[in-house]
Amino acid sequence: MPFYRRIPKRGFVSVGHTMFAVVNLDDIARLEVDNVDVELLVAKGLCRKGMPVKVLGRGRLERAITVAANAFSQSARQEIERAGGTAKVVS
Repeated sequence: MPFYRRIPKRGFVSVGHTMFAVVNLDDIARLEVDNVDVELLVAKGLCRKGMPVKVLGRGRLERAITVAANAFSQSARQEIERAGGTAKVVS
């Protein structure tokens, strides 16, 4: 069979790829709370229930916040620690 008939026609979906719900630091800063976790983000409507949450570094934090999420970008972790907070990875 020719090669062009053997390749997928509608794209490719990796089996091991994890889809994250993305939350930026400026969204977290607007919450005006000191402890942020996945349940709070779902309750406020920033992400959907059942998806792992990844925090990205867009925005600035003005106060110390404890953030618990499934994953953090390097810039988000640095910004949280610069403001005096902690970034906890939960599974």
